[in-house]
Amino acid sequence: MSCCFRASAQPSAISGTREDKKLTTKLTKALDGFHGTAGVYVRHLKTNRVASVNADSLFPTASMIKVPIMCGIFDKINRGDIKYDQTLLYRDSLKYDNGIVGSFRDSTKIGIPKVIHLMISQSDNTGSLWLQALAGGGATINQWLELNGFKNTKVNSRTPGRKEGQAKYGWGQTTPHEMTELVAMIHDGKAVNAAASERMYRFLGIQFWDGEALSQIPPSIKTAAKSGAVNQAKSEVVAVHAPHGDYVFCITTKNQQDQRWEQDNEGYELIRTIAAIIWQHFEPKSKWKPDPDSRKFWF
Repeated sequence: MSCCFRASAQPSAISGTREDKKLTTKLTKALDGFHGTAGVYVRHLKTNRVASVNADSLFPTASMIKVPIMCGIFDKINRGDIKYDQTLLYRDSLKYDNGIVGSFRDSTKIGIPKVIHLMISQSDNTGSLWLQALAGGGATINQWLELNGFKNTKVNSRTPGRKEGQAKYGWGQTTPHEMTELVAMIHDGKAVNAAASERMYRFLGIQFWDGEALSQIPPSIKTAAKSGAVNQAKSEVVAVHAPHGDYVFCITTKNQQDQRWEQDNEGYELIRTIAAIIWQHFEPKSKWKPDPDSRKFWF
């Protein structure tokens, strides 16, 4: 029931923001010529400077939808419907693909925290769909999103009434603006509650897939992130604890001409370019640059 949810400040209601025109110009130039559609939103949390390009347009989330799913699970835990340390029983009927969870033997026992970790760090699809159902399904997660001000972010897959959205956007849909502010809400301790936000933020800080945006940020810098990819769309949302103030950004693409699953896919390259531009803009005195040889160790 809706009375069980706690509404927080809406993304559009964040006050005191002002445009960073120089950064907007840099981002616009970087997106120019991309063979597809791209959008980006960034907010520097200390100064509330923002920059955006197509930031309120709808894009596929791909695996970024696992951030809302995680919020749904923690809301369920907060309301006492499930326990954080609860042990789950895996059944073969849950299998979606051959990821880690999908490779379990029938009747394998696993704790909820480990499934959440696999969903966020490894982007495990079977585990994510399992957690989506455990959270009450896509409709319940969408209700939480709606009441917390995220009007455009939706879980589509396995959600009643969302077939049209799924056909167009896949598992989920969002805008760069909203996905940025959802992670900022977790960063600020305002998603579900402070304790839940802290635990979710720790999960987001453990990433196996770090070859795109994270590869352009010094490894000594704390980050929290979630990426996503399907044939025609690539995306990533990242919070960065930079020396001159934390910032959060989201870069998304859709309708890509380049659908290769290769490291130099145009979408992946754009994400790296945008991440580097934003880092260098806020940290102009940083001497750190990715070692060219490090590329051989990216996924």
